[in-house]
Amino acid sequence: MLDLANRPAFRDPRFWLLAAALVCVAIGFILPKVRLNRQVYDIMAFVDITKSMNTRDVMVDGTPASRLEQIKQVLPRFVAGLPCQSRFGLGLFTERRVFVLYDPMEICENFSSIDSSIANLDWRMAWEGDSYVTKGVHAAIALTERLQSSLLFFTDGHEAPPLPHTGMPPFEGEPGKVQGLLVGVGGKSLSPMPKFDEEGREIGVYGPRDVLQESRFGVAPTDAKDRPGYHPRNAPFGAMPEGNEHLGQVKEKHLKEIAAQTGLSYAPMSSPDGLIDVFEAAASPREVVVATDIRPYPVALALVLLVISYGVLPLRDRIVRSLRQIHQSLTSRSAPGSRLTTNPEERKN
Repeated sequence: MLDLANRPAFRDPRFWLLAAALVCVAIGFILPKVRLNRQVYDIMAFVDITKSMNTRDVMVDGTPASRLEQIKQVLPRFVAGLPCQSRFGLGLFTERRVFVLYDPMEICENFSSIDSSIANLDWRMAWEGDSYVTKGVHAAIALTERLQSSLLFFTDGHEAPPLPHTGMPPFEGEPGKVQGLLVGVGGKSLSPMPKFDEEGREIGVYGPRDVLQESRFGVAPTDAKDRPGYHPRNAPFGAMPEGNEHLGQVKEKHLKEIAAQTGLSYAPMSSPDGLIDVFEAAASPREVVVATDIRPYPVALALVLLVISYGVLPLRDRIVRSLRQIHQSLTSRSAPGSRLTTNPEERKN
C-alpha cells in the first residue's frame, strides 16, 4: 500500500492550497443561485420646475448652478443606488398641480430611459407661473396613493403668491397613509431669482414690484383697515407691504410644516448616498424574493489561495533564507579561532 502521507508533495502547504483553490473553482461552477428576501422601493418622484427653482444658490461640480440643475445631477445617482426590482416614476410640479411623465417602472431594466428623462427636465415645461407648493404636495400625495408608491418631492418650498394670513390650506387626506420624503432644495440665504422673457432669454432678476409680496386672495386681514392706502371697496388689503418674495431661499420651516401636516418626512438636499439613507428611513419598502448569484464568493476565495501559494509563501521562504544567511555569516565571524584583523601590516603578513 502506498504511503501517501510521507510523500514530499503532501507535506508541502502549496499542494493543499492549490487543491483547495481547485475545489473552490469547482464549487463556483456548480453552485446554484440562492433565493433571498430583499427590500425594494416603489417611488413616485416629483420635481418643482417653478421660476424660483432657477435661483443659482447651490453648487454643482464646484460651479454655481440652479436648484433644478442640482436635482438633475443628484437624482440619477439616487436611482442608481437603489436595489434592482425597485420601481421609479417621475412627474412635474408647477402652479398647484402635478403631472406624471411616467408611472413607476423597474429601475435596472429601464435606467437609461430614467436617466435621459431626468437630464431633459427643464423649467420651460411649466404650464403656469404660480407656485402653490402646499396644494402641489397634497395633489402629489393623492396621486402617489393611487399608484401604491412612496413619495419623493423636490422643492424649495417657495409659495408664489404667498400664503394668505389664514395659513396653509387644510389637508383632506389621512396623514401618514402615504409615506415619503420632502427634499428642500436651495440655499438658506436670500438670493436673486433670474428673470426670463417670453422667449426664454434671461433679462435680469426679479425686483420687489415684479411679484406679490403678500397674498391678495380671500378675506383681508383684520388689521387691513389700519394700513396705508386702505379702501373698503377698492383696496381692502391696503397698500402692498415691503417684502422679500422676489428673492429665493429654501423655505425649510414651511416645508417642515407641510411634512407635519401630511405625515411625510423632511430632509435638506444632500449627496445621493445620504438621500438614499433618509429616504429608506421615511419610505415604505416592498419585500421581494430574488435569485442571488453567490458564485463569485468561492471563486474569490480561490484567488486568495493562489495569491498565498504563489506570492506570500515564496516571499516568506526568501525572507527566511536571507535571515539564515545573515545568521550564518555572523556566527562564522564570532566562532572560536577566528580573529578579525584590523591592522594593515598584519594583513600583509
